[in-house]
Amino acid sequence: MSDIYVRLGVRRIINAYGTNTRLSGGLMAPDVLAAMAEASRACVEMHDLQAAASRAIATATGAEAGIVTGGAAAALLLGAAACMARLDPAAMNRLPDSAGLPNEFVVVRSQRNMYDRALRAAGGHVVEVGIPDRFSGPGVRDASAGEVAEAITDRTAAVFHLAGENAEPSLPDVVRVAHARGVPVLVDAAAQLPPAANLRRFIAEGADLVCFSGGKALGGPQASGILAGRRDLVASALVQMLDLDLPEAQFVAPAEFAALNQLRFLPHHGIGRAAKAGKEEIVGLIVALLRFAAEDPAARTARWTARLEALRAAVPGAVLVHDGAKPGLPLLELRLPDRAAAVRAEAALRARDPAVHLDASRIRRGVLAVNPIALDDDDLPLLAAVLKECCA
Repeated sequence: MSDIYVRLGVRRIINAYGTNTRLSGGLMAPDVLAAMAEASRACVEMHDLQAAASRAIATATGAEAGIVTGGAAAALLLGAAACMARLDPAAMNRLPDSAGLPNEFVVVRSQRNMYDRALRAAGGHVVEVGIPDRFSGPGVRDASAGEVAEAITDRTAAVFHLAGENAEPSLPDVVRVAHARGVPVLVDAAAQLPPAANLRRFIAEGADLVCFSGGKALGGPQASGILAGRRDLVASALVQMLDLDLPEAQFVAPAEFAALNQLRFLPHHGIGRAAKAGKEEIVGLIVALLRFAAEDPAARTARWTARLEALRAAVPGAVLVHDGAKPGLPLLELRLPDRAAAVRAEAALRARDPAVHLDASRIRRGVLAVNPIALDDDDLPLLAAVLKECCA
């Protein structure tokens, strides 16, 4: 391992939590790192590089087009901007001032989350529908597709759908009512990999735009994301991210973004400039995406499982389970006597050097878990020893 963190005075961690942004994400494969280093040694036109990314994303997802962004939240912001401005350069120049534009995003109340702030950052307004009785306890219902349809007006820019195992109504039902009223559907699928089939699922179910994280299970750069979907909307998102400080006549849209030829004039730097990705991130994401799509999902699961089996043998009582929300992702559960014991164990692990971070999302039930995605195989012996010490 590089001693760069030692030189910087930063304590290294053993990341058994997963590809959490707070913990710097995961680890990249050698070929991804090599591609990024190679990309750093030459310069290109960024729209040409994004066209290459679009071809790779289209192949992997089944979408008409795609771009690389500075993370999944950046993709969500750009997707929202595209749904509001479409191919109107005057509207692009005004955002986040969206007065007079279709600027409402219909969102099922049970799908609200801290990341949908990106819709509002772009100038959008959230319109909530439904009562999530199934979560609060008094009943079993959530929003219906009919309620989503009722909320769509001439002010609606898009319907926002947070993908997940428990999302209701289903994406196909949302698409059906949205498309019947001529409104696109924007899907946040940032953390929906694995399974690998989800790369294509949301486009196949009719989504107009889908956002993925590049730095989670895909194994790309942490500060990368994907926006995939309709050619016209992806083109709008791209031009709102690009550096456009050039004479208009010099800008030639690649074939992958031919919709940009419809622009009445070239907009100025757009609201998405803060969402940009560098050439190194774009190339790294392309290589990681192609690598992820080509790998046999069973082999990937077997590799992750082998890491956990090595730990389970050393920690009495550890149980290998599978994450129901993410088929193909095994977890190692450490079941402590109660919540207090789990809190003490988790704190003791974080206090070590290197610090050990576990998945504590079930700590209220006295359960800690090891997620294998961001683990370094070289750390497994040390991790096994400290888990035995603190959690057995």
